Amino acid sequence: MTNNLNQAREALGARLRDLRMDARLSGLALAALAGWQSSKVSKIEHGKQAPSEEDIRAWCLHVQAEQHIPDLVAAVRIIETQYVEWRRQLRSGTRRRQQSQVIWEDETRLLRVFQPVVIPGLLQTEDYARMILAKIIEYYGIPDDLESGVSARMERQKVLYRGDRRFHMVIGYGALQTHSAEREVMMAQLERLLTLMTLPRLRLGVIPARAAYEVTPFHGFWMFDERMVLVETLSAELKVTQPREIELYVKAFDSFTHSAVYGPEARALIAAELVRLAESP
Repeated sequence: MTNNLNQAREALGARLRDLRMDARLSGLALAALAGWQSSKVSKIEHGKQAPSEEDIRAWCLHVQAEQHIPDLVAAVRIIETQYVEWRRQLRSGTRRRQQSQVIWEDETRLLRVFQPVVIPGLLQTEDYARMILAKIIEYYGIPDDLESGVSARMERQKVLYRGDRRFHMVIGYGALQTHSAEREVMMAQLERLLTLMTLPRLRLGVIPARAAYEVTPFHGFWMFDERMVLVETLSAELKVTQPREIELYVKAFDSFTHSAVYGPEARALIAAELVRLAESP
């Protein structure tokens, strides 16, 4: 479970605790009125248990705060959608997940992406995308829709060429080296990066291998303007929408841009890795 999700549950629990105290009810008294186990109120108030919508309605009814039901139910629904397990997200395969991201990208004017060890999906070649998606299908044991998933990812890339949106992407040097694809696939991918860097609305930075990090890059993330951040962890996808949390990702991204090189320096790093691959046995 992520810190973001825990914080959201704790904040909701604090709001519910305030309503209970305003009504001068003990936790035991509220549990008795609602027909719950005695520990349930404490667990909800401390963010240890997520309340259901029915729990919210019962809580507000017994503390005589029914006017808060719509707002609190909305908060519960936000929490439920913040954290989505990959198995549930990908249960119908990879294509549907690709299609859902098209909507977010179309609505975004500035898309910022940080990926420490993988080339971002919008910049991938077809063969590189096939390698990445094949590993996802195998790892999570989801329906094998590899070719339709690859097709959807390639379709997504049209967003690079239409509208007036801007793209700022930063990749770690490991993204140029960490791969398990055939050498030819990786070489084609690096050549693709060099070509895409000529797009006027794409700014691509590369963090050198020995660069100093101000913030430790534990995972990659996608920032859709300043309204949502999409974080991909090993087990789940997290949608961050709280402004104060988004500010942390903005700050982290800015720090990564300070560590990265751009323009000719970035091209030189990519070209050097391309030469190394070409000369390797």
